[in-house]
Amino acid sequence: MAKGDTVVGTVRTEKEDIKELAKQYPDTLDVQHLDVTDVDEIRQVVDNAVKNHGKIDVLINNAGYGLFGAAEELSDKGINLILATDLTGSIQMIRAVIPYMRKQGGGRIIQISSYGGQVAYPGNSLYHAAKFGIEGFCESVAQEVAPSDISVSIIEPGGARTEFRYGSAHVAKLMLECDDTPTHAFLKMLDPANGLAPGDPNKMASRIIETVDQDPAPLHVILGSQALQATIDRLTDRLNEYKGETDLAASTDFKD
Repeated sequence: MAKGDTVVGTVRTEKEDIKELAKQYPDTLDVQHLDVTDVDEIRQVVDNAVKNHGKIDVLINNAGYGLFGAAEELSDKGINLILATDLTGSIQMIRAVIPYMRKQGGGRIIQISSYGGQVAYPGNSLYHAAKFGIEGFCESVAQEVAPSDISVSIIEPGGARTEFRYGSAHVAKLMLECDDTPTHAFLKMLDPANGLAPGDPNKMASRIIETVDQDPAPLHVILGSQALQATIDRLTDRLNEYKGETDLAASTDFKD
């Protein structure tokens, strides 16, 4: 908005900081209520955005939260809610905007994922499931929409000083059996007394906005030096593992 762009900003609750922002940008901020677990509301918000503003140049999917605990500690309700928010909510937002972007001749989809979409840690299985899933979805969709001049970027931030760790994180009902194991190591990470996350959310937001003008659009954008190194290390290990399976893989082919 500081650059003069119009933003349709969606919120579940209109907090005071949003109200102040709306006062600052009364003509270019359109605040709409949206719960991304409600598919009908997703479609209504997208339809209204096009109706009121003519087009959608950029979609930024940023709804999401962390769910911590061993897989067996999680409730059915907790599992369903995080997948509906972090995975299918983003999927349905993307599905809703694609027809409009195709009709208008192009657009940019920016999906906020996490380096946790490439690197998995114990005690965070359903968050990783959602992020690994949305990355696979976006990589496929990127190829589907490219002929229509629609591009997709997957943003993979590392830890940042936001409410993700220090406010919005959901923690399961923990079992004594998992205490003093790597499964509950996340408890140390969630306590600010043990040190804050290294990522600056304002710098991250700036880098994300800058990707809109990159041509060609980057498919993956990692934010944070620790996140980058952890991703490189994990992908290197994975690649070496696959290379060691050359003979095994070939042994299942027909010998025609």
